Amino acid sequence: MRVIAGKYRSCRLRSLPGIDLRPTSDRLRETLFDVLSAGGRTALEGSRWIDFYAGTGAVGIEALSRGAGMVYFVEASTPRAALIQQNLQSLGLETGFQILRKNSDRALAELEAQGAEADVVFLDPPYRLQAEYRRLLSALAHSKLLKPSSAVIAEHHRKFDPGELFQSLARYRRLEQGDSALSFYRKI
Repeated sequence: MRVIAGKYRSCRLRSLPGIDLRPTSDRLRETLFDVLSAGGRTALEGSRWIDFYAGTGAVGIEALSRGAGMVYFVEASTPRAALIQQNLQSLGLETGFQILRKNSDRALAELEAQGAEADVVFLDPPYRLQAEYRRLLSALAHSKLLKPSSAVIAEHHRKFDPGELFQSLARYRRLEQGDSALSFYRKI
């Protein structure tokens, strides 16, 4: 696993052994960032991200590499949060991020209490936790973290549909690649 583009292009990222941790593939990350930067190279400059179920931190680190101003890595697992910290340190990153070792509900509440806003929210729960997609997308629909221009992206199994509409959050695009898919949402 490596950083695809930007300041840390081609730098390797560590993972943990086992099948419980399923990092977003290089190819799918490349597709994600191609879609998000379609409005021009500067579309990601200074953007603020929340990476729920961050795992290795690959998506948030890719955002930082491409110019994001702030990434909140949300990961409840202590070993995975430590892995994210190791990956950030291996790149020499000391600022522009915060690791929240909390479940998604507690992290959401803490970020709202901080007055944080996100340009991009990425969520990638373990594929087997299908109810978590709908629960978190519903919570985000009511959240103060989203601006009208914010994008919410869910990575999920290709054969699973997290849903089209969550109150004020509607899917506007779905991309499939291999066994994975990305669903893109925004406020309506």
